Amino acid sequence: MLDLCTLGTGGTMPMPDRALSSLYARVNGRALLIDCGEGTQVGVQRLGWGMQCIDGILISHFHADHCSGLPGMLLALTKALRTEPLHIYGPVGLAQVVNGLRVIAPQLTFPVVLHELTGQTEFELIGLQITAFPLDHGIPCLGWRLHLPRSAAFDPEKARALNVPVPLWKALQRGEAVEAAGRTILPAEVTGPPRKGITVLYATDTRPVEAIPELGFRCDLMILEGMYGAEEKLPLAVKNHHMLYREAAALARDAEASRLLLTHFSTSIETPEEYLPNAQAVFPDTQTAQDGMTLTLQYQ
Repeated sequence: MLDLCTLGTGGTMPMPDRALSSLYARVNGRALLIDCGEGTQVGVQRLGWGMQCIDGILISHFHADHCSGLPGMLLALTKALRTEPLHIYGPVGLAQVVNGLRVIAPQLTFPVVLHELTGQTEFELIGLQITAFPLDHGIPCLGWRLHLPRSAAFDPEKARALNVPVPLWKALQRGEAVEAAGRTILPAEVTGPPRKGITVLYATDTRPVEAIPELGFRCDLMILEGMYGAEEKLPLAVKNHHMLYREAAALARDAEASRLLLTHFSTSIETPEEYLPNAQAVFPDTQTAQDGMTLTLQYQ
């Protein structure tokens, strides 16, 4: 299963009840962050899912509301006596930004490994297959597709037909080949068809782009920005490379997503739920996120 928490749901500036952008994702006890706005470490501590288990941070772009919390997070990990490498991914320019922020966090107990990404890029972290893809924000900006694969089901009847002793079944279920009946038995020989995994698509700070419904096709959850709710904000959304609630909902509809969660709200929106009907008229299964909201996605 995949656990998620919207640590911060604000855009541009923090508000008394709304922190800046960050999403916590956890799989089998290991975690990553998407974006690290000011005060993210406070949200992590309040959540209580763990600090030491964070193995990576995905930075969408280099506006302060998405990366100004990095020094504090790095120092918090040092305070927690982390020694394992921390991987940080982001657009070109990542090294310059992180090295600049580290002027106030120079001494760490762990190495920081930087990955500058260009175009559509795939990599793995904490058991997730991650696809980074370009967005439209006026500066280099990345969206993220998180996919948790699910192995094919073990078929005991196939194992018996191949005369595989029961004590060797667990090794096959772990994906290991075994020796039985005088030959090597591969896991694929004793499993059924592939099973559907769990997919989440996360994209904020962007105008609508085709990659969102394409990479998020039939995803379990789509998390998109709801920077502006009112229709009259469209010229401002175009100017600032953001989206309306309605536009985000149209992307979820086109992707045939299971659910849409809106986040990254403008400071002009005091109550995000007020504009929810604008999105639900286009994609009914839409809700607005709140700071500290947790969700658990499970295999079908």
